[in-house]
Amino acid sequence: MDLLNTLVDKGLRRELPTRDEALAVLATSDDDLLDVVAAAGKVRRHWFGRRVKLNYLVNLKSGLCPEDCSYCSQRLGADTGILKYTWLKPDEASKAAAAGLAGGAKRVCLVASGRGPTDRDVDRVSDTIKTIKEENEGVEVCACLGLLSDGQAERLRGAGADAYNHNLNTSEATYGDITKTHTYADRVDTVRKAHAAGLSACSGLIAGMGETDEDLVDVVFALRDLDTDSVPVNFLIPFEGTPLAKEWNLTPQRCLRILAMVRFVRPDAEVRIAGGRELHLRTLQPLALHLANSIFLGDYLTSEGQAGKADLEMIADAGFEVETTEQVTLPEHRRGGGCGSVCGSDEACGSEDTALPAAEAQVPEARTDLVAVRRRGAGTDVAPNA
Repeated sequence: MDLLNTLVDKGLRRELPTRDEALAVLATSDDDLLDVVAAAGKVRRHWFGRRVKLNYLVNLKSGLCPEDCSYCSQRLGADTGILKYTWLKPDEASKAAAAGLAGGAKRVCLVASGRGPTDRDVDRVSDTIKTIKEENEGVEVCACLGLLSDGQAERLRGAGADAYNHNLNTSEATYGDITKTHTYADRVDTVRKAHAAGLSACSGLIAGMGETDEDLVDVVFALRDLDTDSVPVNFLIPFEGTPLAKEWNLTPQRCLRILAMVRFVRPDAEVRIAGGRELHLRTLQPLALHLANSIFLGDYLTSEGQAGKADLEMIADAGFEVETTEQVTLPEHRRGGGCGSVCGSDEACGSEDTALPAAEAQVPEARTDLVAVRRRGAGTDVAPNA
């Protein structure tokens, strides 16, 4: 269709689609789904070939969070039965990271629950970063510690951190519906602090919280404006005991359309399939590799993921290869911050409105049987999934 040809051409030129074009991708029918995947796949392969970057999460501090984010199993007052523990010691975190690195991961994501780190917390994480870097040559380390205060991003960078993650999660217009204890502007400020400190900015979204197509497009365009290097796309895990436990709004087809839209809007950025892929993509996970060039290996923060061995088999069976530490993820023009000049407005692109009729709404079955609370790895005596 003309829409997809236009989006491929724009993606190869790093030209921003119009809002109507992005919305039209989300509105395509299931009959057109393979065409959408094939088109977005051309853009993905142009910038990233057939490489798949593996990332591994280490939950440094689980639960005990004072924030009220509606989607989160670690939120204030949540009764979700998750693991709860305070800070892992640097050697414990390094041991946990080693399992993921042995499985092929090249980036370790160090995550801690809470509103944001104290200066003492930054010292703790800095020691952990140094330990992991000393014991694993070539590893990338991304920190995810919540809202940053002035100077903290610089201290993490000085300790050897390569990236900082802080997701926008949803559109500015609806952010107040999911969180009351901090604002959308707070999150934007932290992403900017990380970027200004020379850290690779990592920020993404959560789909499936009851948002509209317009919300999804808004948040992805906001991430484009922030010039983030990587975009984790999470699909809501509706934990029992959270306000969003009844939100089962996603089908595998819907997830693929969302990933395709993100790829067209962020053609040369690292697009990562994050939490919830096993839950919502299910047997269509291999198709998603044609859209995203990055995934998490093994388990997530508080839930279990697909077995690491199965992830590696899936990548190989789909005709992709695991990215090595010797290979650089981002295209040359994105390295060291900045993506070069891009078309930044609908008017400059000069495209026609090509919106398609909205796809017929589907009500997916709630798959509560697929939500498994993590009981292994960091914070336990049980071997991790990697």
